Amino acid sequence: MTRFFVSEGELGLNQAVLTGENLAHAKVLRLKAGEKLLLCDGAGMESLATVREVGANEILLDLEPPVPSASEAAVQVSVYMAFSKGDKLEHVIQKATELGAYEIVAFPGARCVSRPDEKSLKKKLERWQKIAASAAEQSGRGRIPQVVVCDSYAAALYRGAQADKALLFYENEQATTLKMALQSGPYRSVSLLTGPEGGLEEQEVAEARKMGFAVCTLGKRILRCETAPLCALSAVMYDAGEF
Repeated sequence: MTRFFVSEGELGLNQAVLTGENLAHAKVLRLKAGEKLLLCDGAGMESLATVREVGANEILLDLEPPVPSASEAAVQVSVYMAFSKGDKLEHVIQKATELGAYEIVAFPGARCVSRPDEKSLKKKLERWQKIAASAAEQSGRGRIPQVVVCDSYAAALYRGAQADKALLFYENEQATTLKMALQSGPYRSVSLLTGPEGGLEEQEVAEARKMGFAVCTLGKRILRCETAPLCALSAVMYDAGEF
């Protein structure tokens, strides 16, 4: 069923109006009176809507009471990825959104080649959020994951450590697998932290351990910085029964 994202307040009303980009999209779909669609507030709630009237400048909808989106995962997974070169982070944002990530958090690491300044970071963040919104709409999400930027590695560790399970992936770890970390106890929220192209430094890994992160391996093969977070996210979603 076709879905449109609207502001949170609109779902609490009996009626809603499609305008702007939503109206343009609806016209491409040639919506007619009586057709059904979903309105989502981008925060996990949705309402079934019926087209009442199609006008030149707006489309009037009748709404049913909002309910939690059936497409959202029961587990909240936050993907922490270090700044990377090129469009790798954009790729991860898009795919992590499709896979059900709760949020995507970018942070600077000691070996990061990419270090955007404040001005360029503001533009990048706007673009990243649009990528997440587009991917959420395409994949049938009821929530648009927020793209967050931490200004330091320490800030990322502190934030990520608040989850039920905080996991860091390190290519030199051999003892603890992701499966072992997930089976160590129940969880409803997970933080997955991965490094940049050059990986994480030993000191950064040590700092994460002190903050309560479990350091894990993703197997015998070294994964690219854009592959590792998606691999870990998929594994967690499978373990949580989302697949």
